Amino acid sequence: MNGASSPLEHAALPPPADERLRPDLLGEQTLDGVGSVAEQEAASETEPSGIDPWAEAFAESTHVATIPTPKPPYPVAVNTQVKFFLDRFTGNRRDVVNLWVGRAGRYLGMIRDVLKRRGLPEELAYTAMIESGFNPIAVSRVGAKGLWQFMASTARRYGLRVDGWIDERLDPEKSTVAAASYLRDLYNQFGSWALAQAAYNAGEVKVTRAIRATGSSDFWTLAQTNHLRRETKEFVPQIHAATLIGEDPARYGFEFTEPEAPLLELVTVPPSTDLRRLAARSGITLTTLRALNPVLVRTVTPPGAPWRLVVPAGMSESVRVALAPPPPRPRAAALTSTVGPPAPATSSDAIYVVRPRDTVASIAKRHGVTVSDVLRWNRLEEQSRIRPGDRLRVAEARPSVERDGQGGFR
Repeated sequence: MNGASSPLEHAALPPPADERLRPDLLGEQTLDGVGSVAEQEAASETEPSGIDPWAEAFAESTHVATIPTPKPPYPVAVNTQVKFFLDRFTGNRRDVVNLWVGRAGRYLGMIRDVLKRRGLPEELAYTAMIESGFNPIAVSRVGAKGLWQFMASTARRYGLRVDGWIDERLDPEKSTVAAASYLRDLYNQFGSWALAQAAYNAGEVKVTRAIRATGSSDFWTLAQTNHLRRETKEFVPQIHAATLIGEDPARYGFEFTEPEAPLLELVTVPPSTDLRRLAARSGITLTTLRALNPVLVRTVTPPGAPWRLVVPAGMSESVRVALAPPPPRPRAAALTSTVGPPAPATSSDAIYVVRPRDTVASIAKRHGVTVSDVLRWNRLEEQSRIRPGDRLRVAEARPSVERDGQGGFR
């Protein structure tokens, strides 16, 4: 979208070096050297394993009621430009498109629902197919992010939070709501979905200048001129080709399936919760927590307010237990003369009353015993604190026989 280095920065398919667009299509433009987020990923790896960042938990984020309005028509062109990309998508780049189609089922229903609620053509969903290959955490070389490849400035303009803590461009539904609003505004400005999509890629100013320079408000006419960048000229026909495939996948040998959604739940955690510590204590891996909460920029939730964290189903109680404060440590005073069973009569030499500035080490040294002895005899831990007035045993308790035959300790 606006700010990206090319429309194919998000989903294009570069042809072999010797293959070029025919002059009757887009002049001397080629796809050489233009790579998308989606294809860059496909070239280096297959579908990422593990937990998908999208979750049903996001669904409640932004259901905004709208007044039903007549849906603007969405004409899909079938011309030489569109056929060129349709042939590529169904030919030597079929594997890449299969990757996109494989992801599509997780998001198409949600995207269509958002568009429908706002009175927009549901076919606009395939814009995301070309923008990101339906990868919700895609990042372009110029910093555009998410399903809809928002630049930060445009994202903020349409209500997404993007700061040092949160990046809602990576929230599939919130970013879809923002993209729907942006596309609606562009359509209202230009009166054409093709021009709206061109402006989504190039920016409103560049499309407006092209219209003024040529006197034409038809995208396909503008695409034959030098007033739009090659990337923008290719962006729109790719969307139309993807729409043809998406609306009749069987005809082109594709199958859109909706995978079973992972079972997830929300748990409220305190501000500034450290995910690394939470992972260590809850049994949920840090990788899983980060994957399920991609909007978190850091491994710490934002300060200032509680945060609703997405976790695997059945793990919310483990999170609560992990976040519960530890039980208070016993005070040293409670481990003095009243600790353990009452001791029999003792020699005054075996008990020491703690004075100001005393430490366990200084007491042990004064009585010629070790620190570990003092700790053991008084059932203390190394981190236990002692206070003036505490009574500590400083000699090992051992039985002795008095004249009256009574057992005792000295």
